[in-house]
Parts: sequence; structure tokens; C-alpha cells
Amino acid sequence: MTTHKVLVLGAGYAGTAAAIQLAARTKGRDDVEVTLVNAHEMFTERLRLHLTATGQQVAELSIPELLDGTGARFVRGWVTALDPGTRTVRVDDDRVLRYDTLVYALGGVADTVTVPGVEEHAHTLNSPEDAEVLAGLLARLEQGTVVVAGNGLTGVESAAEIAEQHPRLRVVLLGRGEPGATMNRKARTHLHAALERLGVEVRTGVEVTKVLPDAVELAGGETIPADAVLWTSGTRAAPLAAAAGLAVDDRGRVITDATLRSVSHPDVHAVGDAAAISQGYGVLHGTCQSGMPTGVHAAVSILRALAGKEPKPFRFGYYHTPVSLGRHDAVVQFTHPDDSPRRICLTGRLAARYKETVTASPWPTYLRMKKMPASGAFWPRGGRFTRGAR
Repeated sequence: MTTHKVLVLGAGYAGTAAAIQLAARTKGRDDVEVTLVNAHEMFTERLRLHLTATGQQVAELSIPELLDGTGARFVRGWVTALDPGTRTVRVDDDRVLRYDTLVYALGGVADTVTVPGVEEHAHTLNSPEDAEVLAGLLARLEQGTVVVAGNGLTGVESAAEIAEQHPRLRVVLLGRGEPGATMNRKARTHLHAALERLGVEVRTGVEVTKVLPDAVELAGGETIPADAVLWTSGTRAAPLAAAAGLAVDDRGRVITDATLRSVSHPDVHAVGDAAAISQGYGVLHGTCQSGMPTGVHAAVSILRALAGKEPKPFRFGYYHTPVSLGRHDAVVQFTHPDDSPRRICLTGRLAARYKETVTASPWPTYLRMKKMPASGAFWPRGGRFTRGAR
């Protein structure tokens, strides 16, 4: 019997979902082999990295322990090359893994190459190690200014957390638009009031053009002194897919068809932040709530194809936007499937509890899928917003 090798690259929210689904659904079978490759053995809760950046200890979640008993193999190492022609992946430059089907889930990182000086002088939240380096610097600062560049949700959460945990520091949040601009008036008002309460200085309508060792330079020539700069403005995908010749968009994400297969290489499925996935309302933006369903769908699609069935189109509709505003405050904007705001929202401690429930939910979900894989196949499909999407 020929064994079909399925290789999953990356154990983020989407990649882990794909791997555990594939492993659970093929447990005991000899015709399918599942291998998950990741640089670290511990699962990174990206939703908690802004907490790690201020010194909070988070749970250690072992990926090999999660896969234990499923028959799936875990390979620790950095993916350094992908060759779709030979269907091989190089790990740490000295190991070669072969695949029949690939799940590309290497995620996205902060865009540190577009603006001069970011790579050299700014901090990011790309990994726990990056967050821990920033935490060490913040703990050493007796006083000074922390500039958070980028006022999207990650920037807002980070600025609020730093301001609350380090009240001696001046925190400046910079961005082109208004923080919480996609929320309704009540949610947006609460968000701004929380930032004001925490002493965060919000500057909108500004663009950082250069990061210096001790300052950031804005368009127009203004300079803001900075003892630390956290860069949360924009993301890009790992360059591996583009280098391998896969069709990618302008941010390096693999362009997929309706079933999440690469449009240029059908034996490659792309999920999570690594994929440019079109829905009726536009291209998905990277979130945990959409990432995990893409991983589950890719796994189910692969197994359908192996069974001689046609994979189904992926459909997803957003349902909320939870944002932490320190340890005991938050805002949760409930949304329509196209991510536009509904009238209802939560604020304050109730929202903070909701946000913590959301943040803590992926790992128990993986454990449940390990025993009952079908339990992972339920998410909002988006109704009329996604019906007929390619």
C-alpha cells in the first residue's frame, strides 16, 4: 500500500488545527502519514504576546504532547526551502522532507522592511522571544517614552497594556487612522476613554517614515524621541512561498482557490495568515477566529480528495472583534459576517472576561478535536455574504 505523505508547515492557530484534524481523522490508518514541522515545541499564543511583552508568564503548551497518541509526527526545525517541483521541504538546511500534499501555514510577521530603520531599531511581537526582549527593556526603563507605531488592534492592546503595567513611562500610539475606526460609536467611545484613562497619547493622521536609534521620524519632518519603539504597522508573509514560485499576492500570501488550494500548485493548501483567501466581501484578514477554520477546512478537503470526492468551497463570516484594554477592561464589537459592526457590543469587565475566554479557547478546542474531530467543523459560514463566493 502506498502511503500518502501530508506535510504541515507551521504550528500556529491554523497549522495546528490542520495537523490535529488530519491526525485525528486518519488515526490507525497506514495509507496516510501526517507530519507537522515547527520551529518550536511550544505553541505560541499570539493573542497573549502583548502580555508577554510586559512580563506576564503564560502557560507552556506542548505541541508534541498534543499530537501524542494520534500517530502524527512532529519535527522541530526552521523551514529554509521549499521545492514544489520535487515536492520536498528543507528543514534547518540539513534535513529534507518529502510530501505528496503540503499544508502551508507559516503565518505572517510584522512588516519590518518597508520603513527604514524598523529592522534595526524597533521591537516586534513576532515571537515570544521578541516579546521577552521588549519586556526586559521596559522593566529596565525608569522613565522615558515608548512609541507604539500602528494603531490597529495589536497596537491598541499593546499600548494599553504597557501604559497600565508601566505607568512611569510615557506611551505614544501613532497611526494613520483612528483607533477602533471599524467599531460602532459606543465601542469606539469606550476604547478612546480607556486609552485616555491609561494616559496613552494617541496621534492620528501621522505616518512614520523612519525609525532612529532614539526616535521616530514622521512624514513632514517631525521627530518624536523614543526610548523604545514597538512596530505593529502592517504584516507580511514569509518569503518562502514566493521564492518557491507559488503564486502570491503583494504581501507574499499564497493565492488560493475556493477550496484553499494554491492556484498555481494544487498539491499545496495554504491556510491562516499565510494565505490570500477571497470571500464574497473581500480577502480574509488574519485572525484566530478565521485561521482555525481554514486549517480544519484544508484537512477535510485533503481527506475528501484522497477519498475521490470533490473538496467543498471554504466559507467564513466574522462574528466579533475583541480588544483588551489592560488586564481588567476590554471592548468586544460584534460584527456582521463581512466584519462591519453590529449595534451590539460589550465593554468593561464583562468584555475582559469574554476576551479572556476567547484567548484561552484554542488549546481546549484542539484537545476536543483530538477526540472528536467533527467538533471542529462548526463555524459561521457567512450566509448571503459568502454565498456564491469563488
